[in-house]
Amino acid sequence: MRLLALVLGIVLLALPAVGAQARIIVKLGTLAPEGSVWHDALLEVRQKWLAISDGEVELRIYAGGVLGGEDEMVRKLQRRSLDAVAISGGGLPHLDDSVDVLNIPLLFESYDELDFVRAKVAPDLEHRLEQRGYKVLNWSDAGWVYFFTKTPVRTPDDLRKLRLWISSGYPEAEKLLKEFGLRVVPLPVTDMLTGLQTGLVEAIDVPPLFALLDRSYEVAGYMTDLPWAPVNGAIVISSSAWENIPAEFHDALQEAINAVAEVAQTKIRQSGIDSIAEMQARGLNIVPLDAEALALWRREAQAAYPALRKSSSMPELFDQVLRFSAEYKQAQEGKN
Repeated sequence: MRLLALVLGIVLLALPAVGAQARIIVKLGTLAPEGSVWHDALLEVRQKWLAISDGEVELRIYAGGVLGGEDEMVRKLQRRSLDAVAISGGGLPHLDDSVDVLNIPLLFESYDELDFVRAKVAPDLEHRLEQRGYKVLNWSDAGWVYFFTKTPVRTPDDLRKLRLWISSGYPEAEKLLKEFGLRVVPLPVTDMLTGLQTGLVEAIDVPPLFALLDRSYEVAGYMTDLPWAPVNGAIVISSSAWENIPAEFHDALQEAINAVAEVAQTKIRQSGIDSIAEMQARGLNIVPLDAEALALWRREAQAAYPALRKSSSMPELFDQVLRFSAEYKQAQEGKN
């Protein structure tokens, strides 16, 4: 009897406690490097989710592109080897190319305008993504894209003389850019710096904070003073992974990520401004544009809008973005 009692005791100790929950791991991939504002925000979300769920839901972060470029991370999300991504506007179209309507060059002139237009079209974009099996947890941005080049670029023709990096996996974008005379070289983001160092590419378009963090400005030492387009971003989770989390936590987890993202967004936008000054202090050359050159860039960008609209999977949404942008600008003019 004593032996039987001992065996039963060992078996009972090996079993999980009654009511105990197995930890739910949410694997998230991102290009954000460790130590960046983006990564710090994700770490804060991780801690809040653990606290809200009493340790039941863990956000496991794979940062710095260790899982590949954004196109590869999207493939992992589709294969369910990843549950979520913190992804830029360059990668979002891999989930649904309708998101490209937020990447129209030289359309938005301020963060306030971007926030206004994005809030208007977000429900349509989120619905499209839901139909594909994804839930948007938060919209964000990573600053404005600028051209960093090995030689000064003041006009579109100056840029056409250089080999311009674009993120790989966008054949339609590559085709469009070539039609406008640009010499594009598709590479994963993780290979961009190597491409600059080896001379495979001579120009890149990235946010200043990114150029500072990966030190690409040391190779491409000229920055054209032209905010080309905002880098939209989002945290997206697969619908199946979200549904795997007990519904009782959903609202609190969503509120937590929104609160962290709001604070981080302010820091990121300010960091984008500060990073330009810091790179200048370290030797970056800013290429100024006069009114005539700026007008030329705008004319060429706007001339491309019909082709961009035609390539869009949702031309009606493209039109809405233009209309909301015009609506915002008119309202601002009325205040002056």
